[in-house]
Amino acid sequence: MIILSLNCGSSSVKYKLYNWKKQEIIAKGVVERVTIGDSFCVHEVNHKEKVTIEHDCPTHKEAIKLITECLVHPEYGAIKDLSDIAAIGHRVVHGGEKFSKSVIINREIIKTFKELADLAPLHNPPNIMGIEAAMELLPDIPHMAIMDTAWHQTMPDYVYNYAVPHQWYEKYGIRRYGFHGTSLLYIAKRAAVLLKKTPLNVT
Repeated sequence: MIILSLNCGSSSVKYKLYNWKKQEIIAKGVVERVTIGDSFCVHEVNHKEKVTIEHDCPTHKEAIKLITECLVHPEYGAIKDLSDIAAIGHRVVHGGEKFSKSVIINREIIKTFKELADLAPLHNPPNIMGIEAAMELLPDIPHMAIMDTAWHQTMPDYVYNYAVPHQWYEKYGIRRYGFHGTSLLYIAKRAAVLLKKTPLNVT
């Protein structure tokens, strides 16, 4: 199974193409200066020379289209056809209290992300733009959202509540959410393997 991961920032799109069966990254890269002009993609494939492609990307849609073109390019591509990709994973910074695990993305999920945008105004909007662009360009491939905050949703209220008026939490969602959950999830699972133990509350 081949999986494409996308991490869309305000002016960049980072990506990796991963072969699950072989447990290896077969391609990776980044499109820089998305939306601000003079865009370019640095693209790397195993056993091939790194290439830099200059291409204007006024929106994330052009950036992701450029990535897909690089992945199947006859000279410096990594796969023969985009249909070789079994799934696409999107990093989403903030899932609020709505998500405790990764989810398959649909219109309702995107609507929820937009409702949560105020909790991460620098991150969630470009995450959403990238998701919508990728789903438009690659509609026949399942898209998954992996939230930085999801892993931390087992925190009890006495841990996530701040010493501020409770109305702030009820009205504005002000609380401790926890971040970098994608890394912590990997560490927890990997540590369990090395220690030969079963991880608790790891999904």
